[in-house]
Amino acid sequence: MRFPLRLNLDLSNYIMRNKFRGIEQFPLVLMLEPTHLCNLSCSGCGRIREYADTLSLEMSLDECLGSVDECPAPVVTITGGEPLLYSHVYDLIEGVLARKKHIYFCTNGILLEESLPRMRPHPNFTLNIHMDGMEATHNRILEHSDAFAIAVAGIRAAKKAGFRVWTNTTIFNETDLREIDELFTTLAGIGVDGFLVAPGFDYEAVGEKLFLERREIERKFRDVFEMSKRHRILSTPMYMRFLMGDKKLECTPWGNPTRNPMGWKAPCYLITDTHYATYREMMEKTQWEKYGVGKDERCAQCMMHCGFEPSVVRELGKNWRDMWEMIVWNLR
Repeated sequence: MRFPLRLNLDLSNYIMRNKFRGIEQFPLVLMLEPTHLCNLSCSGCGRIREYADTLSLEMSLDECLGSVDECPAPVVTITGGEPLLYSHVYDLIEGVLARKKHIYFCTNGILLEESLPRMRPHPNFTLNIHMDGMEATHNRILEHSDAFAIAVAGIRAAKKAGFRVWTNTTIFNETDLREIDELFTTLAGIGVDGFLVAPGFDYEAVGEKLFLERREIERKFRDVFEMSKRHRILSTPMYMRFLMGDKKLECTPWGNPTRNPMGWKAPCYLITDTHYATYREMMEKTQWEKYGVGKDERCAQCMMHCGFEPSVVRELGKNWRDMWEMIVWNLR
């Protein structure tokens, strides 16, 4: 299976329970950012710019685990910043696993190898390492001369220790997809279990012209779709068809709610209009109908997975062909 069996079962049961109860707005993934502190300054990263004045802040362990308890999402993405810089990171991992949640742990890989002895492989735990190209490209984007070599060493060590490892690649305006094909071949050769691929989003806080507009996304992701026939790309086929311009989807901004040291970020992972003190307050007070393509100009070029992969879940069941395509894709 493309996704772990336990993750498939837990997600399916969660989705079916919500649909059976008639609940329309439910989260799939909690984006937990215990700190925005980072050991890199990557081109294209909006977080370290948007939260430049509060980088020294971090959530307490109780706040982190309380947020996991507040939000019913079965998956928790622990991200940042660089989460390995968070003071209580290992206790946080254990606390989330103890709650029988699934973890995607997002890291740039710089501190990964030295951190592995304090973590343990678990069926619900996935390491997700940021990889944006082969060595020269990746080092330039991350603005670190050894970032690629350090990350690859960390991946090798993680696989040797028995961890599940995915990588996350952002497609920018200048991305050469032949290089990304080479990257995936290289990473598969050292044991990487799957590849997440998404178009970059034009953060207001980032001045560089790195990002793709909708037509460019559609053109580039036709090539990515062809790549998915050779590599274990984890983006769902319906989302891929949306990225290629062959499928229409409306954004689901509540699908991946974000909690960070400032509170519950609204309306979504990418756009910040305010922060709320509680998950419930964020869900009840955010005017969701105001956001999305054609509603807010900041959403015009966005095709990010955090808003549209949850939309795939909302669409499933409406068309038997989509359902069958998803089943075959997951089993292939």
